[in-house]
Amino acid sequence: MENLKDEIRSNDASDASVARVDMKLEIVVIPVSDVARAKELYGRLGWRLDADFAHGDDYRAIQFTPPGSGCSVIFGKNVTAATPGSAQGLYLIVSDIEAARDELLRRGVEISEVFRGGGGVYAGTDEPYLFGRLRVSGPDPDHRSYRSLVSFSDPDGNGWLLQEVTTRLPGRVDSATTTFASANDLASALRRAEAAHGQHEKRTGQRDANWPDWYAAYMVAEQAGTELPT
Repeated sequence: MENLKDEIRSNDASDASVARVDMKLEIVVIPVSDVARAKELYGRLGWRLDADFAHGDDYRAIQFTPPGSGCSVIFGKNVTAATPGSAQGLYLIVSDIEAARDELLRRGVEISEVFRGGGGVYAGTDEPYLFGRLRVSGPDPDHRSYRSLVSFSDPDGNGWLLQEVTTRLPGRVDSATTTFASANDLASALRRAEAAHGQHEKRTGQRDANWPDWYAAYMVAEQAGTELPT
């Protein structure tokens, strides 16, 4: 483990003489056995259909993009040699896990109940995922980021998880850039800022006429994973 830590520290070191080249994850290819069946499911999720093109009878590629995502998925015929259903642990980040689950249920998607991890248990009968194998029913009581999830699979068994994230870990978001994937995400961020600002006014004992600046500072810090204003 110590060697791994040393390696991470080494990789984190920057060389001022070399310009960094951004590498943005653009496409994830998922293996399916029935292209039409998969297209119906991913369209029903409400994802944007970007492309559906073929070359004779030997090749077909379909691309969908989840709402607000900078990364798309591609599936089709002869686009991957992977076994259909072998793609697992595909994470979709949402700001409100229950609202996201309700939306997929309305779209007729079979999806799990909201669950949280069972304390780093990596053996057992539950379906494995990134944080273990034991699933405890219900969301994280405090709705802490990364702790509440739901799962669903496409018709081939490719496994997806929705994960609730409201505050990013430090370094995950450029502190100079604040973006929201949708109007719902922005509204949720405003509600969190409003609740925190209410506590701020209780502590100061007076109305804060400069609340727009406070809201802005809170929302930028929340996304960047830096210290929140008090």
